[in-house]
Amino acid sequence: MKEPEFSARGVEINRWLRSLTRAGEVRIEDGRLALLTSYGSEIDSAPVTAVRAGRPWFAGPDEAVATVNGTRYRLTLHKNGRDGGAATSGDSGSSAISGGSGKSEESEETGRFLAALKRAAGRR
Repeated sequence: MKEPEFSARGVEINRWLRSLTRAGEVRIEDGRLALLTSYGSEIDSAPVTAVRAGRPWFAGPDEAVATVNGTRYRLTLHKNGRDGGAATSGDSGSSAISGGSGKSEESEETGRFLAALKRAAGRR
């Protein structure tokens, strides 16, 4: 089985004020983004070319907003996940730690997610 391009576990997934899961998974695999519950059932998925994601000004350092199939989700990506599972990415060079740049460690996980999404969609 092929390893996903990006996978983060322990992700809190909200449809704005409604919490869908507090320990879900975000996975980018075979050109698709999938949002999964903690039990592995699919909340939503779409081709990465149809997904819009970013980090708006009002979001916390470990949050991102993604629009999947017209539905906006707020994703809170914790550094090692709430269940202690580490996030994985196909790019081994993306785990560099910023030295004194003022960024928190949690914002690195959100940055890795956004970079993996752009890379999978072929955007720069």
